[in-house]
Amino acid sequence: MSDTTPAVEIAATEPTSTPEAAASAAEAEATPAFDPQRRATELAILDALRGVVDPELGMDVVELALIRQIIVGTESSEIRMVLTTPFCPYAGSMVQQIKDQAESVLEHPVKVTLLAERWDPRDAGLMW
Repeated sequence: MSDTTPAVEIAATEPTSTPEAAASAAEAEATPAFDPQRRATELAILDALRGVVDPELGMDVVELALIRQIIVGTESSEIRMVLTTPFCPYAGSMVQQIKDQAESVLEHPVKVTLLAERWDPRDAGLMW
C-alpha cells in the first residue's frame, strides 16, 4: 500500500526583523552547496597529512582514518581527529606534525582538536 498524499513544500514567510538577519539569509542563499576551491584545499591538506605516520602502526593518519573533519577558514582553520589509543604516547608529536603540515598548505594558523570518540580499525578498512 502506498501513500497517495501529495508532498507539499512549506516555506516560512516570516519577515526578517533586523538587517543583520536579512544579510545572513542572503549570504546563506548565495553560498553554493559545493565549493570546488574549498574542496581542493581540503584535498591538498589531506595529501600533506599523508606525511604524518603513526610510529607504532607504520601507516599515515589519513590511511588510518584518524582525521574526522577539516574546517577551512579564511583567518584560521581546524582539524578534528582521534587517536588510535586514548593515551597514545606519540599524541603530542603527531598533533604537532599535523599542525605543521596543514599550516604549510594554508599559510595561516591551524588548530588541531582531539576528539573523545574511539578509533575503530574498521573505519580504515583494517581487520585484525
